[in-house]
Amino acid sequence: MIDRQEAMSRLETALDENPVAALLGPRQCGKTTLARMLADREGGHWFDMESAEDRAALAQPELALKKLTGLVVIDEIQRMPELFSTLRPLADRRDRPARFLILGSASPDLVKGVSETLAGRVGFVDLTGFHVGEVKADELDDLWLRGGFPRSFLAKGDAASWRWRTDFIRTFLERDLPQLGIRTPAPTLRRFWTMVGHFHGQQWNAAELARSLGSSEGTARNYLDILCGTYVVRRLQPWHTNLGKRELSAPKVYVRDSGLLHSLLGIQTTKDLHSHPKLGASWEGYGLEQVLALCGSTETYYWGTHNGAELDLLLFRGGKAYGVEFKVNDGPKMTKSLHIALDDLQLERAWIIHPGERSYPVHDKVEALPLKEVARLHEVMGTA
Repeated sequence: MIDRQEAMSRLETALDENPVAALLGPRQCGKTTLARMLADREGGHWFDMESAEDRAALAQPELALKKLTGLVVIDEIQRMPELFSTLRPLADRRDRPARFLILGSASPDLVKGVSETLAGRVGFVDLTGFHVGEVKADELDDLWLRGGFPRSFLAKGDAASWRWRTDFIRTFLERDLPQLGIRTPAPTLRRFWTMVGHFHGQQWNAAELARSLGSSEGTARNYLDILCGTYVVRRLQPWHTNLGKRELSAPKVYVRDSGLLHSLLGIQTTKDLHSHPKLGASWEGYGLEQVLALCGSTETYYWGTHNGAELDLLLFRGGKAYGVEFKVNDGPKMTKSLHIALDDLQLERAWIIHPGERSYPVHDKVEALPLKEVARLHEVMGTA
């Protein structure tokens, strides 16, 4: 069992500060395990909306829930979105006899009941798979290849991990998305997801993907919304400085879990990965997700100009700007792009994240930092 104390702490804080906490993340990332650990410790009541028996127990939700006290956990709540309107008056009770923990595999933008019905009453906790702060330093290459989904990362070997991810992708497309009311044929959405994998770390180009699919740009955008809303793709927005430069305006797209990216691209082993043309893009996405898992994903952008200057990750914390670059070589040096970013964005500090062993300065404001030490960014910037 891997200790996820930091995630547990965030969850406990959300429940202390709000009548409802929403633990959100992709399927199979460990939400249920974390919630059960909390429920086992505190006691309480558990309802799983994938269980016909539990759905029947909440057929009259107000009657069933208003008499409960303590911790009440509702897993996969998106299966019964009508529960959101029931939770609102229960959350408004002054004496707060119960605290509600809801778990979901779709974002608030996809399941609008969370953000609309429970506005002002809910604290959000995003959960990913395992990240660099939860595994050993000598396991980081496995984390990169296999991704952070617990059953993939903890598999007995690379082949077993590959089989799990293959099955996950199939189940996600053929069962999980239809349960959310999404009727796009699984082969079509898999083809689109694979295309996104080939665009991993690049600017989103709806027209190009639409032509490849033989569909409209609106359809391509809808497919992207589905994958982003279910936490398997990240859309990183550009930052505009208003300096009069011609800046990039389209978001970048990433497959959020490196293991799923590798499955979509047919990368089964470390040898495959290091000989693949997407090696650098894979490292960029992997490192980016590790930084965001530790530092949070609010006020997070990339920046670039049409003249070629670019910054992989721009974060604003406490009114200050910080920059992060990701280089797959283990001895990276200062770049012209970073010089430009330091001046144009007035960066407080910047880092180049690499897979090597040593940290060293490359500029008075820039440090080359091995991935295993990436928690230092959180220490410098503070909590997101």
